[in-house]
Amino acid sequence: MSTDKSATFTRDDIDFQVWDADSHLYESEEAFLRHLPKKFSRDFQFIEINGRKKLAIDGVITDYIPNPDFAVVASPGAHEKWYRGTNTEGLSMRELSGKPLAPPEPWRTGQGKLAELDDQGIHASMVFPTLASVVEARLGHKPESIAALFSSLNSWVEDEWGFSRSERLYPVAMINLSNVELAVKELEIALQRGARVVGVRPAPVPGPLGGRSPGDREFDPFWARVNEAGIFVCLHASDSGYDDLSRRWEGGAKEWIPFEPTPFKACLDALGRAISDSLSALICHGVFERFPNVRVVSVENGAHWLPSLLQRLGRVYGQMPGHFKVHPVEQFRKHIFVVPFYEDNIAELSTLIPVERILFGSDFPHPEGLPHPLDYVREFAVLPQADIRKVMSENLQGLLRGARD
Repeated sequence: MSTDKSATFTRDDIDFQVWDADSHLYESEEAFLRHLPKKFSRDFQFIEINGRKKLAIDGVITDYIPNPDFAVVASPGAHEKWYRGTNTEGLSMRELSGKPLAPPEPWRTGQGKLAELDDQGIHASMVFPTLASVVEARLGHKPESIAALFSSLNSWVEDEWGFSRSERLYPVAMINLSNVELAVKELEIALQRGARVVGVRPAPVPGPLGGRSPGDREFDPFWARVNEAGIFVCLHASDSGYDDLSRRWEGGAKEWIPFEPTPFKACLDALGRAISDSLSALICHGVFERFPNVRVVSVENGAHWLPSLLQRLGRVYGQMPGHFKVHPVEQFRKHIFVVPFYEDNIAELSTLIPVERILFGSDFPHPEGLPHPLDYVREFAVLPQADIRKVMSENLQGLLRGARD
């Protein structure tokens, strides 16, 4: 959507509590190491190369996140021109990033984050880790290691942030499904800690015989417990392994480097494909029919992929109606929530799914977001004011409080 749109609803018009479905913390090195059993220590190591910290996973140095200690980061909103498609100067993402800065306390600590929310005029926020997205694509052959790393991360979050801090901060407990017994165990621990939401990677679940759907009946114990507990699951953008597709065409490195895109990679749309396939798998493999209280939120995947996915689901139902007890498009509109990007067509999105299934997410303080989270309200100005309230406040409140409408 154009940046020169004449908005009819601005920050000054907000007369409700704003609830943000997508903010981030920058983890310290201790996040994955403080509670990690020693037998897994070689699978995740911070090492120094030429005076800079790098991350070695399973003995292999990764450049997926070039500064994994987050000593410096790009400023919030630095990549706005890129994502709006207004990069007329043809700058690279690194050039757009500008001078890096050291993360201030609010991006590192729970207490600091609360103070920042007050300054920003935001009442509450879900909080996602940043470095967690590097783990699963590189340790798929070691499910126990992934489980141990996520368990250590979640324990660190409990130590430093808490899973429901002041009823305003809601960190997301990360869970890997590869070993369903360990997944259920981690889910139970998260529930005991007061977590209201857990995160699962939008990708096939890795295993020794290849990938399988997260909707496979093998994982029913996990979905059954989610269904019973009344919490919800977020599929947040990650390294979902889809860069394999671009390497079939262009060759290149053995891992995805987010800040080094090519025109062809952009056309392949690994982000949109990963979330579309993951949600299709949950629907086509019957998760929502077996567990009718399960709700899933797509976070930081945008919404550009949604029209074609709903069209495909409708066509599949017309071809194979006997495979579904409930129309797959109806399942989507009932069970799945979407956090759009600011560059998405919000007016079109509101015609495709109920406005009750749309959430505001700022991605703050990442460079992909906007400099100020409430700048996003300009994009929702195409909606009636009552719907803006739902998207930026009521819908996420309902999810976090266990509403099942």
